[in-house]
Amino acid sequence: MKIRAAVIRQMGLPQPYAQSRPMSIEEVDLAPPQQREVLVQVKAASLCHSDLSTVNADRPRQMPMVLGHEAAGVVVEVGPGVTDLAPGDHVVLVFAPSCGECVACREGHPGRCEPGQKSNGAGTLLGGGIRLSQNGQTVYHHVGVSAFADYCVVNRGSLVKIDNELPFDEAAMFGCAVLTGVGAALNTAQVFPGARVAVVGLGGVGLNAMFGAQVAGASQVVAIDIHDDKLELAKALGATDVINAKDPEAIAKVKDLTAGGVDFGLEMAGSVQAMELAYRITRRGGTTVTAGLPHPDARWPLQHVNLTAEERTVKGSYVGSCVPPRDMPRYIDLYRKGKLPVNKLMSDHLALEQINEGFDRLASGHTVRQIIMM
Repeated sequence: MKIRAAVIRQMGLPQPYAQSRPMSIEEVDLAPPQQREVLVQVKAASLCHSDLSTVNADRPRQMPMVLGHEAAGVVVEVGPGVTDLAPGDHVVLVFAPSCGECVACREGHPGRCEPGQKSNGAGTLLGGGIRLSQNGQTVYHHVGVSAFADYCVVNRGSLVKIDNELPFDEAAMFGCAVLTGVGAALNTAQVFPGARVAVVGLGGVGLNAMFGAQVAGASQVVAIDIHDDKLELAKALGATDVINAKDPEAIAKVKDLTAGGVDFGLEMAGSVQAMELAYRITRRGGTTVTAGLPHPDARWPLQHVNLTAEERTVKGSYVGSCVPPRDMPRYIDLYRKGKLPVNKLMSDHLALEQINEGFDRLASGHTVRQIIMM
C-alpha cells in the first residue's frame, strides 16, 4: 500500500530545520504484515529527543529512514501467528521490541532483548524484515516502529494493547516518555517512601521520572534544568524545589536542601554534564540512575575511588526497566487516578507537514511533548 511518511535522508543538516528540511513528506510503499506482524493506522505520534538525536546525528542510523517511535494507533490487519489482536484494537507502540525467547526476555528484562537490539541497530523489524520501500529501494525502520506516517507495520513485540477510551494523543506518550521516566524511578532506582530525589533534565522523560518519584512516596523531589520555563512547570507539577543547572552553586544548593545529597539522582538529559551533576549531588551510599542517551563517543570520567569509598551505585535504565505489557496498564491506571498527569506535558499539536518546525522547537529546549496528529 502507499502511505504518507516523514523520511530523513541525511543526518546533521544545520538548524533551523524549518529551512534545511531534514524531514520530507513523501509517498512510500508499505508491504503487508508477515509472520507475527501487525499493520497499524497511526493516530498520534510524539516528537522525542530520540528522534532529534537522529536528525542532528547524535545517534547515527541507516538512511533513508522513516522516523518516529512514540505513538498510538488502531490495528488494521494482523499477520499470521497473531492471535491476541484484532482490527479495531487500540495499541501503543513501543520502541524496544522483545522476542520473548532470549535469555533477557525470559528473565523479565525485555528492554535488553538481544534480537530486538540487533534489529533496531540494523533498521529492520524484529527478525530482520523490512516492509518499507520507495521505487524499489529500501527505506529503513526506526527502532521497529517508524510512526511518522499514516500507517506502519510492526512486530507483535513492539506494541501493547490498551482500552479504547484513552485519547490517542495521551496514549502516545506512554510508549516512551512514561515508560522510560516513570519506570526509571519505580523499577530501576526503586525509589522508596520518604526518599530524597533529584531529577536532572526536565523533558518528557524527566518530568515523568519526577511523577514516578512522587508516586513512590519521595518526601523531596528537586527538579533541575537549564531552562527557567521548565523549572516553573516542574514546580507547578509538584517539585518541592527547583534549581537552574547553570547556577555555579547548583551542587552546593542541592546538598544544602537535602542534608548532604539525594538518595537518588536521576539523569534524564542525555549529556555528560548532566550525568556528572546527578552523580555529584547523590549522597554517600546513594544511587545515580541514567536514562539519557548521549552521543556514542561521549565519555563520563568516573572517579573510581569515590565510587568505592562512598559505596555508590550507578545504574543504567532503558525503557525504564519496564515490562511494557505489565507496566503500561498500571501507569495508565495511575494517570486516570490523577497521579501521573501526563496530559499536562503536551506542549502542542502539529500536522505531519509541521515536523521540521517541531524539531526546531524541540532542539530549543522550550517544549516538552509536541504531538503529531494523523
